[in-house]
Amino acid sequence: MNSREQKLEAFGRLLDIMDELREKCPWDKKQTLESLRHLTIEEMYELTDAILDNDLDEIKKEIGDILLHMLFYAKIGSEKGSFDIADSLNAISDKLVYRHPHIYGDLVVADEDEVKENWEKLKLKEGNKSVLSGVPNGLPSLVKATRIQDKVRGVGFDWEHDYQVWDKVQEEMEEFKLEADAGSDKMVDEFGDVLFSLINFARFKDINPDEALERTNRKFIKRFKFLETESAKDGKEMGEMSLAEMDFYWERAKKE
Repeated sequence: MNSREQKLEAFGRLLDIMDELREKCPWDKKQTLESLRHLTIEEMYELTDAILDNDLDEIKKEIGDILLHMLFYAKIGSEKGSFDIADSLNAISDKLVYRHPHIYGDLVVADEDEVKENWEKLKLKEGNKSVLSGVPNGLPSLVKATRIQDKVRGVGFDWEHDYQVWDKVQEEMEEFKLEADAGSDKMVDEFGDVLFSLINFARFKDINPDEALERTNRKFIKRFKFLETESAKDGKEMGEMSLAEMDFYWERAKKE
């Protein structure tokens, strides 16, 4: 592994390259905070893909791509006379020190839960009007629900036992079934309640629901592609097979 000096040197090298590209490259000179935004989101998804694949070499590369974007934003900020990368780094360092009084102060905490609870209390002291003010509006709904539940848990708004949460899941499922059977307009809201309660139960079981769903997505894609490939080898075409025929290949895919 690289030494501290080598890490600082590598960071300085990227800073120099960023300065040079911003000055000389037609594409880099043209970029704005807004134009980079969708590219940054794409890079974050590429990182999460690499994490789910446990591809350490790809994770290394994607971290570099994201660091470049962070430096790019800071470079633009410095050009506007607003902030530079040092300001960003000092701001996060100050925040981490302030929000970890059990490390940098005399506060004593018993476990991870107390750390999270204290974190949320400190955020309110910083001027946040709501515990939920730190949840971005643009988050995907599944991720947002998880973050909302994490946030309110930090101030004690939570169930005590997982069986209570499971009872709530069953209650919401029954309510959804009633509305769905009746064809009611309320079934959409009730279905949302089912999902929210399932996410809550997953949290009690230390399951990341977004990761769990993505694993299922990938598993389904892999099995369906197997179905397509193997049925084609037998001279069959998608869209012309019966459900029973497709299920035959699907079961084979599960065994594979």
